[in-house]
Amino acid sequence: MPNVKSAKKRMELSRAARVRNRAARSRMRTAIRRVREAGSSEQAEALRREAVALVDRAATRRLIHPNKAGRIKSQLDRIVR
Repeated sequence: MPNVKSAKKRMELSRAARVRNRAARSRMRTAIRRVREAGSSEQAEALRREAVALVDRAATRRLIHPNKAGRIKSQLDRIVR
């Protein structure tokens, strides 16, 4: 446990960021899985658009590497088409 006030505050901020980041990553992974499990191609295309938006947002926030975002989007395109 930190003794310094600024260290305590930093720990609280880090915890909040970790929770937020985990939720965003989970949302992204769920969207990707839904595209893979989609029944029809129309449904898959709609889900792909949503997943790509979440992947781009995660890359912008550096939750994932930008190259990984590109790779995921390419894989999703191959699945849908």
